[in-house]
Amino acid sequence: MSKAIWNGVVLAESDHCEVVEGNQYFPPDAVKKELFRPSDTHTTCSWKGVASYYTVEVAGKQNIDAAWFYPAPLSAAKNITGYVAFWRGVTVEP
Repeated sequence: MSKAIWNGVVLAESDHCEVVEGNQYFPPDAVKKELFRPSDTHTTCSWKGVASYYTVEVAGKQNIDAAWFYPAPLSAAKNITGYVAFWRGVTVEP
Protein backbone atom coordinates (compact mmCIF):
# COMPACT_ATOMS: atom_id res chain seq x y z
CA MET A 1 0.00 0.00 0.00
CA SER A 2 1.41 3.39 -1.00
CA LYS A 3 1.32 6.20 1.57
CA ALA A 4 1.93 9.94 1.45
CA ILE A 5 3.17 11.31 4.80
CA TRP A 6 3.94 14.83 6.00
CA ASN A 7 4.60 16.14 9.49
CA GLY A 8 4.07 12.62 10.84
CA VAL A 9 0.54 12.29 9.42
CA VAL A 10 -0.68 10.05 6.59
CA LEU A 11 -2.23 12.31 3.94
CA ALA A 12 -3.24 9.54 1.55
CA GLU A 13 -2.91 5.77 1.18
CA SER A 14 -3.98 3.34 -1.51
CA ASP A 15 -3.22 0.14 -3.39
CA HIS A 16 -4.57 1.74 -6.57
CA CYS A 17 -2.12 4.54 -7.36
CA GLU A 18 -1.12 5.49 -10.88
CA VAL A 19 2.57 6.17 -11.53
CA VAL A 20 3.29 8.95 -14.02
CA GLU A 21 6.76 10.37 -14.59
CA GLY A 22 7.94 8.78 -11.34
CA ASN A 23 5.15 10.32 -9.23
CA GLN A 24 2.55 8.29 -7.34
CA TYR A 25 -0.91 9.68 -8.05
CA PHE A 26 -3.42 8.71 -5.36
CA PRO A 27 -7.11 8.15 -6.18
CA PRO A 28 -9.38 10.95 -4.92
CA ASP A 29 -11.05 8.67 -2.36
CA ALA A 30 -7.65 7.77 -0.84
CA VAL A 31 -6.89 11.36 0.19
CA LYS A 32 -7.79 12.72 3.64
CA LYS A 33 -9.60 15.76 2.28
CA GLU A 34 -9.88 17.44 5.68
CA LEU A 35 -6.10 18.09 5.53
CA PHE A 36 -6.24 19.88 2.15
CA ARG A 37 -7.10 23.47 1.22
CA PRO A 38 -7.53 24.59 -2.40
CA SER A 39 -4.80 26.84 -3.76
CA ASP A 40 -5.00 29.47 -6.48
CA THR A 41 -1.87 28.00 -8.08
CA HIS A 42 -2.10 26.40 -11.52
CA THR A 43 0.58 25.09 -13.87
CA THR A 44 0.42 23.63 -17.35
CA CYS A 45 1.98 20.43 -18.68
CA SER A 46 2.19 20.02 -22.45
CA TRP A 47 0.71 16.52 -22.42
CA LYS A 48 -1.29 16.37 -19.16
CA GLY A 49 -2.94 19.80 -19.24
CA VAL A 50 -3.64 22.26 -16.41
CA ALA A 51 -2.79 21.19 -12.85
CA SER A 52 -4.44 22.60 -9.75
CA TYR A 53 -2.82 22.59 -6.29
CA TYR A 54 -3.64 22.05 -2.64
CA THR A 55 -1.98 23.41 0.47
CA VAL A 56 -1.65 20.72 3.13
CA GLU A 57 -2.43 21.62 6.76
CA VAL A 58 -1.31 19.36 9.61
CA ALA A 59 -1.12 20.26 13.31
CA GLY A 60 -1.27 23.98 12.60
CA LYS A 61 1.50 23.87 9.98
CA GLN A 62 1.03 24.53 6.28
CA ASN A 63 2.87 23.05 3.31
CA ILE A 64 1.90 25.42 0.51
CA ASP A 65 1.09 23.82 -2.85
CA ALA A 66 2.40 20.45 -1.64
CA ALA A 67 -0.14 18.45 -3.65
CA TRP A 68 -1.38 18.73 -7.21
CA PHE A 69 -4.00 17.14 -9.42
CA TYR A 70 -5.47 17.38 -12.90
CA PRO A 71 -9.24 18.00 -12.69
CA ALA A 72 -9.66 17.77 -16.48
CA PRO A 73 -6.47 16.38 -18.03
CA LEU A 74 -5.78 16.03 -21.73
CA SER A 75 -6.66 12.67 -23.30
CA ALA A 76 -3.16 11.19 -22.81
CA ALA A 77 -3.54 11.55 -19.02
CA LYS A 78 -7.23 10.66 -18.53
CA ASN A 79 -6.18 7.84 -16.17
CA ILE A 80 -5.16 10.41 -13.51
CA THR A 81 -8.29 12.57 -13.58
CA GLY A 82 -8.66 13.90 -10.04
CA TYR A 83 -5.77 11.81 -8.71
CA VAL A 84 -3.43 13.61 -6.28
CA ALA A 85 0.39 13.65 -6.30
CA PHE A 86 2.81 15.19 -3.80
CA TRP A 87 6.12 17.02 -3.45
CA ARG A 88 7.71 19.72 -1.24
CA GLY A 89 8.77 17.46 1.60
CA VAL A 90 5.87 15.01 1.52
CA THR A 91 7.29 11.49 1.77
CA VAL A 92 5.69 8.94 -0.54
CA GLU A 93 6.27 5.31 0.38
CA PRO A 94 5.55 2.95 -2.52
